[in-house]
Amino acid sequence: MKARHILLLISLLALALLVPISAMAQAPDSERTVHVEGEATVRVAPDKATVRFGVVTRAETPREARTQNSDAASAALQAVREMGIDEANIRMEQLQLRPHRVQDENSRRMVEDGFEAVRTVRVEVEDVDQVPALVMQIIEAGANRLQSVQYDVADRTAARNDALADAARNARAKADVLATALDAQVGAVHTIHEQSFSFPRTARVEMARAAVMRTDAPDPDPEAYAPGEIEVEARVSVVFTLAD
Repeated sequence: MKARHILLLISLLALALLVPISAMAQAPDSERTVHVEGEATVRVAPDKATVRFGVVTRAETPREARTQNSDAASAALQAVREMGIDEANIRMEQLQLRPHRVQDENSRRMVEDGFEAVRTVRVEVEDVDQVPALVMQIIEAGANRLQSVQYDVADRTAARNDALADAARNARAKADVLATALDAQVGAVHTIHEQSFSFPRTARVEMARAAVMRTDAPDPDPEAYAPGEIEVEARVSVVFTLAD
């Protein structure tokens, strides 16, 4: 009998301890809360650019195609260096040597017509105002293909923080509107979650490519390479308690 009494007492004590723990776990769910999502878009001016250009040469033999390509690429790279671009910001990305194929008008088949050498170079520019002059310099020096012109922001952290802060303020404003409409008052913050964050790049490729493929093009219009603004988007989810 004593053993049964002891087991019964232990069971009652365990149940007594579990009840308050369960009540504490469910306490947040019983609070009055309002759940909102905040969105914000921050526009920032780019302060750096990445220019990718290529040199394409064709010749009867692989050696001739590569030699011509090397000479034209060297001249284009020298033009980049003369603009004060740091050597660390110049990178060779690709070099290809392949047969050049064209369609034969009689047989309608693709036939080999010499060889083609393709070299691609990436240049990072720390002053976006240099982009129009840089493009013209490399065209005059021998580059004949512009892959892309992309703009970016050197300090992404500051733009990200501004977007997140604005999204949080937007969430608070929504909560105030909802609470006021229902004769309630927003209290302290219960939970905060970052839902999404977007930092896209802008690129002006089409107009730039049209200019670079024309060897007789005049000085480029700076507006054709205008970077515009980069839109940084943030979204947060916030739960506020409702004050008594």
